[in-house]
Amino acid sequence: MHTLTVAALRRQLRDRVITPVEVLENLATRISAVDPHIQGYLALSLDTALAEAKNADLDLPLGGVPIAIKDVISVQGEQNTCASRFLEGYRAPYSATVINKLRAAGAIPFGRANLDEFAMGSSTENSAYQITRNPWDLTRIPGGSSGGSAAIVAADEAFAALGSDTGGSIRQPAALCGCVGLKPTYGRVSRFGLTAFASSLDQIGPFTKTVEDSALILNAIAGRDPLDSTSLDLPVPDHTALLGRDIRGLRLGLPKEYFIAGIDPAVENAVRTAVAHYQSLGAEIVEVSLPNTEHAVGVYYIIATAEASANLARFDGVRYGQRAPQPSGLLDHYLKTRAAGFGPEVKRRIILGTYVLSSGYHDAYYLQAQKVRTLIRRDFTDAFAKVDALICPTSPTPAFKIGEKSDDPLAMYLADIFTIAVNLAGICGISIPCGFAEVEGKKLPIGLQLLGNAFDEPRLLQIAHAYEQSTGWHLARPPL
Repeated sequence: MHTLTVAALRRQLRDRVITPVEVLENLATRISAVDPHIQGYLALSLDTALAEAKNADLDLPLGGVPIAIKDVISVQGEQNTCASRFLEGYRAPYSATVINKLRAAGAIPFGRANLDEFAMGSSTENSAYQITRNPWDLTRIPGGSSGGSAAIVAADEAFAALGSDTGGSIRQPAALCGCVGLKPTYGRVSRFGLTAFASSLDQIGPFTKTVEDSALILNAIAGRDPLDSTSLDLPVPDHTALLGRDIRGLRLGLPKEYFIAGIDPAVENAVRTAVAHYQSLGAEIVEVSLPNTEHAVGVYYIIATAEASANLARFDGVRYGQRAPQPSGLLDHYLKTRAAGFGPEVKRRIILGTYVLSSGYHDAYYLQAQKVRTLIRRDFTDAFAKVDALICPTSPTPAFKIGEKSDDPLAMYLADIFTIAVNLAGICGISIPCGFAEVEGKKLPIGLQLLGNAFDEPRLLQIAHAYEQSTGWHLARPPL
């Protein structure tokens, strides 16, 4: 049962072949068998979920479907640690808008997925509690920051999961774990109840086993939210409407800046083979240029850290979270509490963000980065005037070994080199499986990234679905 897709599970639930309680019990058995090896969950809420399952409305779009939640999204009464010691024991007093929307669609939030602390990282090694492992090779990372969400979906420990994507944190782990990861357009999905990392970049999205499942979940969570001023008041289309339609005649842009020196040969070969496959399906391939791509990493790590510095100022141990014992005064309380509560990567980004916002450096760094961000956005606007979507790698390499890049922050930051610009531009993107690399006798998944214009998710999903359904990569399962 745990191997079913969301769509297949919905059919069986709707036809009363199985019950939501049976689904949850089966899933719990799978988790108890597999998660000690993967370590993808930080907590489970089986009793609460079973109570919801008994009253599930099976006629709703996601009626009775359990969905795992990244431990950075609030669910009332459940822990929301952000994988940080700072919030150990903290329980959310309210639910995020996406949780309310999932429940309105009949879904059952179930379990808290591991992540890099406060969503800062590319490997899920920065969690204060445990290191999640890639189900394809337990010695390797699952990607990050939503590595727990990706790993549990790939390992059939979840039918689907929610994650958040600030610079690739949905797409990159989806690529490294061999599942589907969708980052919606900025403003398409409410961020209310998502613990903020970088407010102009963060976006919630789903991890699933298929493109159709991503479309079903996006249908449920998308839409205007008065509690989030950045969510846009636009009609929400049926994101499944174009699935299965012919893509003959659509134009796919191949950005030359995304095929760089240093990309793993197996990754480049798999992506170029996927490009040829799209041609065989009738799509037209057009070479395009995104000339400011080379500045994306630098711009991102100025803007994201600046916003993180401001957002994480609220974590001071005064109203909630851990606090240092017996401080000598208010300043000493702040210093000791934040020093003990935050891990090294979070501290590194707060320090960098505070520096670029400081007097004398704001204009030279932060203001300049915002100007270059506008140029990056313009590159995508120009490209989408010529093509329907862009096609490129998701990650420059397959999953690397646990600990391999821990002492080299720059090398770790470059793991997101192909995903960061999408967040800076605010457009939508998806990663789907497109092959494997053979490394040390193990098969490691490779992800194909497709990028769409703002609010053009139905077309993006149509293009991704056409490739997925005409190949078999999405059917592969890790040898657990």
